[in-house]
Amino acid sequence: MGGKQSDWSKERPVNSHQMVQHMKDAGVSKSVLVQASTCYGHDSSYVVQGTKDHPEAFVGVFSVDFLDPAALEQVQLWSQRGLSGLRLFIAGHTAQDSTKKLDDPKAFDLWDLISSQQIPVCVQIRSNGLPSLENLLTRFPKAIVLLDHFARPDMQDGPPYASANSLFELAKFEHLHFKLTTHIVRDSALGLSDAQSFFKKVVDTFGAKRIAWGSNFPANTGSLKDHLAEALKAAALIPLDQQEWVFSKTAHQLYPQLKLIQGV
Repeated sequence: MGGKQSDWSKERPVNSHQMVQHMKDAGVSKSVLVQASTCYGHDSSYVVQGTKDHPEAFVGVFSVDFLDPAALEQVQLWSQRGLSGLRLFIAGHTAQDSTKKLDDPKAFDLWDLISSQQIPVCVQIRSNGLPSLENLLTRFPKAIVLLDHFARPDMQDGPPYASANSLFELAKFEHLHFKLTTHIVRDSALGLSDAQSFFKKVVDTFGAKRIAWGSNFPANTGSLKDHLAEALKAAALIPLDQQEWVFSKTAHQLYPQLKLIQGV
C-alpha cells in the first residue's frame, strides 16, 4: 500500500507454520489472522491459505479498499473463500491517506452490507479520524466495529486521560469494540501515563466484553510470548473474570468461528 512494503514484513516475517509454533511457545491456543495490508495490500490469498493449512489454529480476516466500486464483490469473494471478518486500513506508518474518510457516502452501500450481514470489521485509524467514525456509527449503529489500537490516542497527560476524551466519548455506541494491542500497551507507558491505569480506565469506560487482546505480532518487535506477557502485566489491576473476556471471550463473541476450532 502506498507503494512501500512495511519494514516489519521485510525484516521479521513470520509464516503461518511459524505462527503456530509461536502460539505454542506463548500458550495461545488459537488466533485470528488479520490481513497484512502493508505487505500484500488487499490480496488476502495468504490468509486464506494459512487458515486452510492450520484449521486447528486460525480463522482469518480479509481487507478491501472500502472506496473501490468493486468492494462489495470483494467482500463476498473473500467471505466465500472462508474468511470471517473484514479489515479497513486507512492509517498506518506505510499508508496513510488523509483524503479517505470512513463516513464517505461512496462507501455507504458497503456499510449497509456489513451491517445487514453482521460482518465484524477491524478499523485502523488515528485519533483524528474518530469524528468520522462517530458519524459512521450514528448512521450505521448496528455495524460491528473493532477499533485497532484504540486509534492510538494521546495518553501522555496521564490519568484521567483528558486528552483521550474523543475516544471515551464513543462508549455510547454499544456495537463498537476495541483491540488492546502491543502498540497501545507500549504507548501507554509514555509520559505521565502507565499501562495499568490506562487499561483500567478503558475497561471501566467500555467494559471488558467490548475489548479484545490483539498482539500485533510480528509487526511489533519481540516474541508473541513477550507481547502476551506485556498485555497481562497491563491488565494486572483488572479482575480475572474481566481478563477472561479481554484475552478470550470477546474474540469468540466477535468471531464465532473460533468456537468451532479446538486449538493447537
